[in-house]
Amino acid sequence: MMDSYQILFCEQPKEYNSPLEKNDHPEIDMSEELDDAGRTIYMSLIGQLQWLVTLGRYDVATSVMTMPRFRAAPKKGHLDRVKRISGYVRRFQKGCIRVRTGMPDYSDIPYQRHDWMYSVYGNVKELLPTDAPEPLGKPVLTTTYVDANLYHDLLAGRAVTGILHMLNQTPIDWYSKRQATVETATDGSEFVAACTATDQVIDLRTTLCYLGVPVNG
Repeated sequence: MMDSYQILFCEQPKEYNSPLEKNDHPEIDMSEELDDAGRTIYMSLIGQLQWLVTLGRYDVATSVMTMPRFRAAPKKGHLDRVKRISGYVRRFQKGCIRVRTGMPDYSDIPYQRHDWMYSVYGNVKELLPTDAPEPLGKPVLTTTYVDANLYHDLLAGRAVTGILHMLNQTPIDWYSKRQATVETATDGSEFVAACTATDQVIDLRTTLCYLGVPVNG
């Protein structure tokens, strides 16, 4: 990526400590529109960054997710933002995922058991596959972090969902995407994000069961 950047701009990107500025909103950028050559460069940088996220750099996932929607008619300010993301990558080019197989310690987190019989759900249990192979090996614990950014897009009013899935102490999957609905309050966007995360958790745990992995309850 840095070699490609050097060819495009005859210099290395300026280094930054964050992918984008705090509370930045590229959708309201009023700078001049790029010409055909600028659009080609913009799409090239976006493509490289999207591959980078796929390969494991989830620290730029939300920033990279924000910028491709302007590919049809990117502006100079949008290109500057993508160049800034490249500068952040250069600043932290040795960033990687550390594989840690040990079971996480959540003993300091208070756990409150709820009696679901007194809710609309009744006495429910996790639906696990009955035709999965016998689990073998050491047990694993799945942990999911989820959050929402209300009014990430000021023009459309849409929030963004961010999800990170951990297997024991290792990140294994990540997700960042604009929500399909417009929520007017934080609790609404958080609920939408939690629903998406729950669907992904069910998928992950079912997959692990079919792989014969003993999953903690």
